[in-house]
Amino acid sequence: MVLKVNFRCSKIEIMTLTRRHFIQTGLAAGLLPIATTASAVQLPAHLMPKVVDVAGRIPQGQIEVYPDEFHLYFGIYEGRAIRYGVGVGRANLYEPGNFTVDRKQEWPDWRPTDAMIEREPEKYEQYADGVPGGPENPLGARALYLQYPNGRDSYLRIHGTTAPRTIGSAVSNGCARLVNEHIEDLYRRVPIGTPVILHQKGIASGLFQTVEQPA
Repeated sequence: MVLKVNFRCSKIEIMTLTRRHFIQTGLAAGLLPIATTASAVQLPAHLMPKVVDVAGRIPQGQIEVYPDEFHLYFGIYEGRAIRYGVGVGRANLYEPGNFTVDRKQEWPDWRPTDAMIEREPEKYEQYADGVPGGPENPLGARALYLQYPNGRDSYLRIHGTTAPRTIGSAVSNGCARLVNEHIEDLYRRVPIGTPVILHQKGIASGLFQTVEQPA
């Protein structure tokens, strides 16, 4: 079987994000416990999921990634957000901007982009026909597909990983990666249509000093 889906990463109906929707779908942190202890890989404490008080700076239902801090925030309710540790794109492969979650997939397929194959043929050419979803797939257990404001596919994903020790580093071809247990948690909370901001490198969130709430 030849898979023709192009993904940049390695290694429905748009819902209105109201407080009522969060409660009904279990997006409120208290109704959907965060997976903080199930992972077989122990991450540093600052990369484990936490509910943090962001003083309303991250809107409810929005994802924001701060690459220098290796944190992804998902706004929930009452000025709070869930903070996850992530790995991000290396060097000039990180692409900041505004995006929207256009699609979601459990155990996604993966194919390196033509640019990835051209850049590192010795590494990616062997996967030119694609890799089916499963435990050995570089995208891990779940993937959120990001599109540009004009509706075009960005080939950027927020996804799981087969290399959890890369969380907290800049190693990917542009995507944001989470430990599989954490992307599964985020995946359940995020509906199609969710806005995503990938902030530029060199911009601090200013959220380090927030008071962490029990998960």
